[in-house]
Amino acid sequence: MKIITRVDEMQTQIKNEKSAGKSIGYVPTMGYLHEGHETLLHKARRENDILILSIFVNPIQFGPNEDYDSYPRDMDRDEQAARNAGADYIFYPTVQEMYQDDVSVSVLVKDRTDVLCGRNRPGHFDGVATVLTKLFHIAQPDRAYFGMKDAQQVAVVKGLVKDFNFMVEIVPVETIREEDGLAKSSRNINLLEEERSEASELYKALSSGKKAVLNGETNPESVISLVREHLENHTHGKIDYVEVYSYPELKPLSQLTGTIIIALAVRFSRARLIDNVVFTI
Repeated sequence: MKIITRVDEMQTQIKNEKSAGKSIGYVPTMGYLHEGHETLLHKARRENDILILSIFVNPIQFGPNEDYDSYPRDMDRDEQAARNAGADYIFYPTVQEMYQDDVSVSVLVKDRTDVLCGRNRPGHFDGVATVLTKLFHIAQPDRAYFGMKDAQQVAVVKGLVKDFNFMVEIVPVETIREEDGLAKSSRNINLLEEERSEASELYKALSSGKKAVLNGETNPESVISLVREHLENHTHGKIDYVEVYSYPELKPLSQLTGTIIIALAVRFSRARLIDNVVFTI
């Protein structure tokens, strides 16, 4: 496994791999890898000749009230996880290497961002789309792997690839869960003991909404009410949102049909948890 910090060196390596007819699987991350990331890496390893992991904490996707400097970093741990997954390369650039001086061109995401978590994070997905545009050009992957736990990000990335005609297949990977259904996240460690028990109710609430839809409920407001009621009756967390949209378009629906997402966010005392289910009627 090689750790590469320079853009030109990474591009040279990719050029050589592609000249040899190798397929490229790519997992972009901000590091501090957990089991969800490892699942992406293992899937990419199985499906491609070459596996690239990038680790880059992207400053331009952090808002003014989001502390970029305190974002967790542990390169030694990440390197070991990458080795265990069979990665061929870690691309680990500095901010200066990625952005040089000032960014003269950036990507503006015009759709799929004014709902769910994006509603309260203006500019966040512009930063995500800008850095991924750069990373896709650098890594030139055949396939790029993203976790469905952040389904809004997957929707935005799908739009980016479609609109800018990137020759990369976006591979969504199902959310990895604990035995009781809680979506795995580095934030879970911040839950108090009682909150950890209640946190499993998030997926149960989503599942109850999904079951209602599959049983014939077509009114999105009824589904939202059902999910909210479950959360209110089984947790002490503060509900940030429960929303239902088409997917990946993230558009409101008057009647539920096609592929939809039911998504929620709940704040506990020291952790804000998100989760979702995406399914087709």
